[in-house]
Amino acid sequence: MNIKQLIEKTRSYRRFDGNHPVSKETLVSLVDLARLSASGANRQPLKYILVNEPAECAEVYTCLAWAGYLTTWEGPDPGERPTAYIVVLGDKEISDSFGIDHGIAAQSIMLGATSEGLGGCIIASIKKEKLRALLSVPAGLDILLVLALGKPTEKVVIETLENNNVKYWRDDARVHHVPKRTLDEIILRK
Repeated sequence: MNIKQLIEKTRSYRRFDGNHPVSKETLVSLVDLARLSASGANRQPLKYILVNEPAECAEVYTCLAWAGYLTTWEGPDPGERPTAYIVVLGDKEISDSFGIDHGIAAQSIMLGATSEGLGGCIIASIKKEKLRALLSVPAGLDILLVLALGKPTEKVVIETLENNNVKYWRDDARVHHVPKRTLDEIILRK
């Protein structure tokens, strides 16, 4: 698979095969991709918590909000929830600003997950204090993102954005549609 195909296949998946575990070794290899990625001023202020035990995954799930544009959907049903999470943290002893490091790291992890036949969703809508208590996150670490991971069970398709409507949606067959702007719209000068 070339890089464009990998990026096209790396979507925000929100429904997973709850019977397909993600191993700790896989999570470590995904974080290693983030470790090797670019970091502002090479400060490397990010730290990670890996979660793949079913009971702990169930608790992390309660700290997250899912798909804001799908207002009538409360999130994946039991059996369709992620089977692993990577919590991305910023170490304030290393830097008081994390710039875009966590975005770069998250995309590297998601591309790696896709290449392994997995999928995920980058989540920033987090009940941070609840998650901090649940995972015993030290005060010197900011909770930046949670990456929900598993084997995707939903189909996600890219659509051409129309009428400036960026909201993703699901059809009656539960296919997830994601509108994207055209190249002609985003390239201002060639």
